Amino acid sequence: MANTKWTLEPSHSEVNFKVRHMMISNVSGQFRKFDSSVETEGDDISTAKVHFSAEVDSISTNNEQRDGHLKSPDFFDAATHPNLTFESTSMEKTGEDTYKLHGNMTMRGVTKEVTFDAEFGGMIKDPWGNIRAGFTVNGKVNRKDYGLNWSALTETGGIVVADDVRFEAHVEYIKG
Repeated sequence: MANTKWTLEPSHSEVNFKVRHMMISNVSGQFRKFDSSVETEGDDISTAKVHFSAEVDSISTNNEQRDGHLKSPDFFDAATHPNLTFESTSMEKTGEDTYKLHGNMTMRGVTKEVTFDAEFGGMIKDPWGNIRAGFTVNGKVNRKDYGLNWSALTETGGIVVADDVRFEAHVEYIKG
């Protein structure tokens, strides 16, 4: 069976993250510039090979000072490591429209195996004759596993930034 290539539809996609702040609230952010592609055997989603890359310099938390700190050597070190990447190794079907997406994530030059939950939103033919597919992908990583080690303590001894970072991506692809 021939491979099918799917390209990202960026205007209908977003990549967000959340991290606990001072253990009482969450800080949310997003990557404004990212790209992804998927290859499947025919239209079989369970065979998906996912390629993803986000530009670290495009990080936005709606706070310029915090964004600058996240891009600095304390965190992502965008000047030396301009991209965060993910390459899938397998898709494991766990339910009717749910999967475990296994792969390798690279941040700050460190590559680790990760597993994300993926929900297939379906496939549809749009008014222009294109076939589109949508997914929601969720998961978390420990930022310190990737060398994003900056930390500080509050006056009472609490952590300013938690170690676990939760990711959520809503992505739409067009069949090539």
